[in-house]
Amino acid sequence: MITKLIELLYNLFKSMGVSDYYAVALSQGISFVVLLVLGVLLLYLSRFIIKQTVYKVIVKTESKYDDQIINNKVLMRLCLLIPAVLAMKYYADVLPSFPNIQHFVFNCCIIYIIVVITMVLFSIVNAGNDIYNMHQTAKMKPMTGVVQTIKIILIVFCVLLIISFLMGKRVSSVIIGLGTLSAVLLLLFQNVILGFVGSIQLTINDMLRIGDWIVMGQADGTVTEINLTTVKVQNFDNTITTIPTSSMVTNQFTNWRGMSEGGGRRIMRSVTIDVSSVKFCTPEMIERFRGIERISQYIDQKEEDITEYNKANKVDTSNVLNGRQQTNLGVFRAYILAYINANPKLNHNMTMMVRQLQPNEFGIPLQVYAFSMDKEWTKYEEIQSDIFDHIIAAAPLFDLKIFQRKV
Repeated sequence: MITKLIELLYNLFKSMGVSDYYAVALSQGISFVVLLVLGVLLLYLSRFIIKQTVYKVIVKTESKYDDQIINNKVLMRLCLLIPAVLAMKYYADVLPSFPNIQHFVFNCCIIYIIVVITMVLFSIVNAGNDIYNMHQTAKMKPMTGVVQTIKIILIVFCVLLIISFLMGKRVSSVIIGLGTLSAVLLLLFQNVILGFVGSIQLTINDMLRIGDWIVMGQADGTVTEINLTTVKVQNFDNTITTIPTSSMVTNQFTNWRGMSEGGGRRIMRSVTIDVSSVKFCTPEMIERFRGIERISQYIDQKEEDITEYNKANKVDTSNVLNGRQQTNLGVFRAYILAYINANPKLNHNMTMMVRQLQPNEFGIPLQVYAFSMDKEWTKYEEIQSDIFDHIIAAAPLFDLKIFQRKV
């Protein structure tokens, strides 16, 4: 058919008075264009057939894995090989009188096929990554950096194949020839190499996952993406901070994943008691404190222990400095501990305590150390605020003053 088409066109141009050279050139050139058009038509026909058959079967299946073949256009890109394969098979028959053009067309077809195969491999890698991301493991061990590295390797290999083909040498020879450019390549890809090493370390050592809440410099929020060169963090004000992947390994950062996966979110806040308000409890104060249900039993037990101790040691209780005595600060501390122990929003299986910190120029810090059951930020802050609202309001009932700087 190709031969008959060329002869038909040649005779047509000759009958129109075209010279022999131009008649040959026009007849073979038009035949080559027809061949390319036929290849493009076959490309679209094959895509149409695939969409009407294979795609419909894939969509109807219950598995979501095969859907990634459609989403990443694996088969569509594979169809791009049809025009090149057709041209490779018949270019010599269509252009028999132009060996130089044959050579050029052959080179173009080979380069085109290498590029298309690389694109197909890209689609396969993307499909594999999307399938992996459908699993919960992807959040713990993201493979974005590895996928990007594979793509870079494919691009480099594609370029090396094209260069080696055009030069007529083996790929190994081309790589050796490029050895003199290694220093330049290392300089150009320095960040990529460091990022690749960093992403591998982050993944293998499980240092960072998508969804982790981290604090690093100005970044304070949730990790949304981990790729070859950067880690993206969405801060709590919805701004995005981009951190180089390599710096996540070389610099310090805080990961709050342990809190998220643990039994509670830590509350560690203190109020400062004015030193001048701390005093020994009088009998009247003891009676008043007995009326507080949460510590009435504590007061009775403590008074009994103190009385037994003072009697056993024959202490002269006429002076409060002799023997043991309760203080309003100690009773208040016992009250706070009883209060948080009765709070259902705290995790009672984790450490709970009320302690004094080192006194300073502002007074005596009284710290509450406990864990909120609810780890969501707003709920956590609400629980913590409720506790300290109560503590601040209750302090005057124990004849204590919360320190406040006077301006």
